[in-house]
Amino acid sequence: MDQPTTTTHTTAATPIVCDMTTAPDTGPERMLEYQRLFAQALIGRERTADGIRFRLRADAGVEPWVRDLAAREKACCAFFDFRISTEGDEVRWDASVVDDDIARDILDEFYELPDTVADGVDGLESRLRERGLQITANPAGTVTDVRRVGGAAGVSSMHGPSPVY
Repeated sequence: MDQPTTTTHTTAATPIVCDMTTAPDTGPERMLEYQRLFAQALIGRERTADGIRFRLRADAGVEPWVRDLAAREKACCAFFDFRISTEGDEVRWDASVVDDDIARDILDEFYELPDTVADGVDGLESRLRERGLQITANPAGTVTDVRRVGGAAGVSSMHGPSPVY
């Protein structure tokens, strides 16, 4: 069994933001990569005590692919924690978030991603709105604020043109 890798742990003070301004890919490109990964390697998914787990076939190249994707996701969405481990013929990608209602809604959407990834970034943002999240963007398409509809405090964001939550 390989040693698990855990990214830097988040704290309650970690802001719920997704900043892809320095990302090497765009939101739509990232969604296509998730779609390819899930089509090629996803075995299953489950909810865990701390969050969620994607279970992927440990085929050649899958573990480094998952580690790279998780590192890029963590770089833009610091409120996520990821742990990747290989057990037997499975790569396990565990994800959790800070203790925050908006972060948990985003984690729930991340869990649904194998079923919804084909809807792209627009579909993801639409589902977040259906969950009661108000997304504010500037004319260039950069998300500048995410808040719970009904008066909850806003969460400032600094997104690239195509945010991924």
